[in-house]
Amino acid sequence: MIRKRESYIWLMMSLTFVMVLATACSESKVKTAAESQAAKPKLTYWSELNGNAGSVKPSFLDVPFFQEWQKRTGVQLKFIQPPTNQAKEAMNVLLASGDLPDMMEYEWNQFPGGPVKAIKDGYIIRLNELIDNYAPNLKKYLNEHPDVDKQIKTADGSYYVFPFIRGDDQLRTYQGPIIRKDWLDELGLHTPTTIEEWHTVLQAFKEKKGVEAPLTFLGVPSPLFGIEGGGFVGAFGVKKGFYVDQGHVKFGAIEPGYKEFLTTFRQWYAEGLLDKNIATVDTKTMDANMISGRSGASIWNAGAGIGKWQPLVEEKDESAIFEAAPYPVLKKGDRPKFSQRSYAYEGTGGVAISSKSKHPEEAAKLLDYGYSPEGHMLFNFGVEGTSYSEVNGYPTYTELILHNPDKLAPAQALAMYSRASYFGPYVQDVRYMEQFYTLDQQKKAVQIWSDTDVDRNILPQIPKTELENAELSSIMNDVTTLVDEMSLKIILGVDSPEAFDSYVSQIKALKIDRAIQIQEQALERDRRR
Repeated sequence: MIRKRESYIWLMMSLTFVMVLATACSESKVKTAAESQAAKPKLTYWSELNGNAGSVKPSFLDVPFFQEWQKRTGVQLKFIQPPTNQAKEAMNVLLASGDLPDMMEYEWNQFPGGPVKAIKDGYIIRLNELIDNYAPNLKKYLNEHPDVDKQIKTADGSYYVFPFIRGDDQLRTYQGPIIRKDWLDELGLHTPTTIEEWHTVLQAFKEKKGVEAPLTFLGVPSPLFGIEGGGFVGAFGVKKGFYVDQGHVKFGAIEPGYKEFLTTFRQWYAEGLLDKNIATVDTKTMDANMISGRSGASIWNAGAGIGKWQPLVEEKDESAIFEAAPYPVLKKGDRPKFSQRSYAYEGTGGVAISSKSKHPEEAAKLLDYGYSPEGHMLFNFGVEGTSYSEVNGYPTYTELILHNPDKLAPAQALAMYSRASYFGPYVQDVRYMEQFYTLDQQKKAVQIWSDTDVDRNILPQIPKTELENAELSSIMNDVTTLVDEMSLKIILGVDSPEAFDSYVSQIKALKIDRAIQIQEQALERDRRR
């Protein structure tokens, strides 16, 4: 009995020891995990919240995608969110303060003097070494796509952002004229293709339908922003900005065709065919105009326009139909010279790491996640089982996205769980568009808007030297201000179209010819590469 008791005591002591050891190991693991989590710094991220997401949730932290991104990477983010449509002004204030966040999502190729100067002035850092050492996924993609790699580097070979890249040519066209097809049918009118036909249609909308602002489009963040892709102005053979004509760079706002465009829009404005608030229309105003029936035509996106407006208007009027119209021309049967056409990389949505960041390596690792296989799926499709499911190897959006129970439009629902319908540090997947465009009108729209000669006339995305960027920015800051002033004054009737020639003289005095020469130099250099 004594021997049995001793054995029992020994066994109990052994078990106790094992339990203590296990508990210690468990506590050690918990402590190590906690220490590991604590070791990861909280990073700051400056960006404007996308309009579709912002129409549902007020801040980044309320959006499920940004919660999931942090969860997957183990990185806590503090978001700094500028007011809607005030990113440029807010960025200027931020840079002047010197108190910079770790990461800044911004159009850095539009920085005065270009990204090279932003690096030289100490706002952002050159990313070459960070990408080499901490961004294997982005590095792999760029090695495999040298044409894209060329677009996202400066003339001296510096990387400056983790870029937003359109991963397929089909993703490069997504915007154009949109019109109420049911109103056309009701009035016995065909879809307009010429400026004259558009005039007839807009008049009918106003006089026979009582529409207050027949044609509406974005006037912010800059005047006539909505037509910068070539809508209406392109019918006169020009764009508002730079373009290529028979191999040479031109600046549209000093060409005779631009005077014709302004004269036409001046007449339309006087007749009440354009939104009287032409200079202040933002996305919310434009949405309200098209959904309420205050307007019957616009220039906007297949997704955020047709895809967003159609289901909302259908709730009130089952017969309502939004449909794409071709980019207008002057003569029936002519092929449009311009349309909206993006580059694989055009500067929007790129994320730079600031020179004040104490954790550039961690920032680089976080940003590289979007280019990884797992990150690619999150950024484009969201969370498997929630926003998408794999169906025969194809990531398929769920009913939560396509037929949202809370009545969110697909564009709004998708913006909650992914970044596929807007910009960010990742490569956009064409499979997003194949499903996101759920309506036949959307799929047809892209085909209609793509049927132009824009690829012959678009100015390529060309890197420039620091000196070229600095000089070009200096010239264009003044030129753009004057062009916007001229355009609005003539359209609103403050100045006569005859003032155009005087404005052109002023624009030339601001050295627009030198700006054209800089663009020509860069274009010729790019052709030799």
